[in-house]
Amino acid sequence: MNKPKRYTVTTALPYTNGPIHIGHLAGVYVPADIYVRYLRLTGNDVAFIGGSDEHGVPITIKAKNEGVTPQDIVDKYHDIIKQSFEDFGITYDNYSRTTAPIHHKTASDFFKTLHEKGEFIEETTEQLYDEEANQFLADRFVIGTCPKCGNEESYGDQCESCGTSHNATDLINPKSAITGNTPTLKQTKHWFLPLDKHEDFLKEWILEGHKKDWKPNVYGQVKSWIDDGLRPRAVTRDLDWGIPVPAEGGEGKVLYVWFDAPIGYISSTIEWAEREGKDWEPYWKDEDTKLVHFIGKDNIVFHCIIFPSMLKAEGSYILPENVPANEFLNLEGNKLSTSKNWAVWLPEYLKDFPNQQDVLRYALNANAPETKDNDFTWKDFQARNNNELVAIFGNFINRVVVLTNKYYDGVVPTPSEFTQVDEETLAAVKAYPSVIASSIERYRFREAGQELMNLARLGNKYLADEEPWKKIKEDEARTQTIMYVALQIASALSTLCEPFLPFTAEKLKRILNVASSGVETSWNDIPTKAVLLPANHQIGKAELLFTKIEDKTIQAQLDKLEANKKANEAANKKTEPQKDTITFEDFTKLDIRVGTILEAEKMPKTKKLLKLKVDTGIDVRTIVSGIAESFSAEEVIGRRVTVLVNLAPRALRGVESQGMILMTESPDGKLVFVNPDDASVANGLQIS
Repeated sequence: MNKPKRYTVTTALPYTNGPIHIGHLAGVYVPADIYVRYLRLTGNDVAFIGGSDEHGVPITIKAKNEGVTPQDIVDKYHDIIKQSFEDFGITYDNYSRTTAPIHHKTASDFFKTLHEKGEFIEETTEQLYDEEANQFLADRFVIGTCPKCGNEESYGDQCESCGTSHNATDLINPKSAITGNTPTLKQTKHWFLPLDKHEDFLKEWILEGHKKDWKPNVYGQVKSWIDDGLRPRAVTRDLDWGIPVPAEGGEGKVLYVWFDAPIGYISSTIEWAEREGKDWEPYWKDEDTKLVHFIGKDNIVFHCIIFPSMLKAEGSYILPENVPANEFLNLEGNKLSTSKNWAVWLPEYLKDFPNQQDVLRYALNANAPETKDNDFTWKDFQARNNNELVAIFGNFINRVVVLTNKYYDGVVPTPSEFTQVDEETLAAVKAYPSVIASSIERYRFREAGQELMNLARLGNKYLADEEPWKKIKEDEARTQTIMYVALQIASALSTLCEPFLPFTAEKLKRILNVASSGVETSWNDIPTKAVLLPANHQIGKAELLFTKIEDKTIQAQLDKLEANKKANEAANKKTEPQKDTITFEDFTKLDIRVGTILEAEKMPKTKKLLKLKVDTGIDVRTIVSGIAESFSAEEVIGRRVTVLVNLAPRALRGVESQGMILMTESPDGKLVFVNPDDASVANGLQIS
């Protein structure tokens, strides 16, 4: 399309069953905010729309687990999410919620329009039903074995191990997540969106129309779905939490969350327009509007196939111009998991790293999973801060401001004649807005961020080559020119860094004293204006833009993750069920004695086995025990142990083992001796 008159930019609606973590930020919210800030800086009309998805089944599950209502859950986390977005600098024009009355009305009206146009299929099908809970089971209330990869904990709608979408009835050995029972099949009526009806349109619109401008990971997933053949998909569910189905026979049913959630973009826009006195329709129905959805890869199908099919069926809406979905971000080599608390939560980060929002924004963007899964590590976060933000960007600004204050009392000097180096440097500065813009407009935010850092590198190289601290002693006029050029670079950085480092941009503009004095530079000024920061302009004193992050700070975060990991393992440690009942006579056959380990050595060519000499009180015997991964040979010598002495001898790696040391396992998987501590208990005493 030609240059749009306006932009509508949306971000995936986060489930309000927990706070935001870095995976959400890297995948969706940081790139979206970079894009929107850039659009605003270049003078565009933008509606940046977000909100909370409050009708998901995970919310009802959490409410059941906590013994509260779903409304209690969504109220709590909507406030947390909204506040943390604001504190992190995500600049929504409107952040709404799907429990809002305006959304219920918008989603209901959308359904009724499609229903009246005959765009749905009504079918009675068999759905999984929990007899004990007396309810149909929504997809996330069913857990079973994935029919594709064999993952035994797949949900009813999607396997999180292989990523395959399926129906709950496709699962092998399904179980109710409510009672643990095996569900039965029961008939129920639902409304379906016939995606197969829209297959030709989707092929033409995406596979032909967006083959060159959509990201390969997005295009590839969409093509795979279409090539596999699209099938009707239910738009309603048997639940009591959600938007009631506005049709005859819809009692006890709600709109399926995937149907109502994307309509939340529209209802949030309407809410914003009503508050601002605007007309919302051009932002969704005018062909001169560019619609862009920022999402993670788990939402590609919904935003590239299902929601466009809904919009096409309705008939009056524009379609997304692009859906620049990112892949997943891992954490320290492992998949992010909210249920396992393997995550860096945004509210915790903001508390642990006060006034350092830009450090995380920069690190996440620099390592964003734009075309493949990527990994966040605290060491990389530290290195990005110390080696780039502090050593390159911050160092350049600090040197310029300190020297300007030292030589000229903070007044921008008047330049003399420019050298070829000066001219080339100023010309390079003028080129950066278009270079960075080109990357942003192609959704290459990592590349754009590095181009910004390259401008700071240019400034550092210029100062290092020209050495004003030496020139001041021999050529004052030349020094004035050098510092003037360096200050032009600083001024450009204060504007160009705003999409990536908004808090830094604000601080830098204050240091340069540009906002209050009327010399603030716009994005479009940099390539066109001869002077960005005029001579005789008074700047402020130096302040550090960034501070070095020490090893102990990073170690504290790593320790927190490790503690979370151990706590999760302990919480999820399954106690073995009771074995078959035995008689007293069976028990009396066991001869369990107190003993002491006299000698110990590692068995060659094994990881687990120790060869022990044990004084059982009745003899000294050899016992081979699989404890070498928990104990060294040296540390078990002299340990009091409990020994099953009448176990039939067994050859292990050529050594006859004459008994068994009784052990148990701690929550973190470490073996623990089951032993008598009382010193008065002598070797050989029987345990009964």
